[in-house]
Amino acid sequence: MPRLVFRPEARQEAKDGRDWYANQADGLGLEFTRAIDAVIAGIQRFPESFPVVAKNYRQAVLRRFPYSIIYEITKSEIVVLRCFHHRRDPDLWRSS
Repeated sequence: MPRLVFRPEARQEAKDGRDWYANQADGLGLEFTRAIDAVIAGIQRFPESFPVVAKNYRQAVLRRFPYSIIYEITKSEIVVLRCFHHRRDPDLWRSS
């Protein structure tokens, strides 16, 4: 199984999302974290099953939350580039 690597931007976006949801309702931040964990587990099991959205970047959509995990597969790693809210301009992650 390829090694999973989170870029700092992706880690911060996931943390920011968790914190925002945690402030909305009790337990919602935890549910958001679980949704991310479930998508990451799916990516690790079947990294090439998610659609290519730009260059070598793939997108895995979270259930229940308007976020996607944007990642790329290299020879030895799965690199998570962004944890991206769907209302943000997609050019932001495409240009990073």
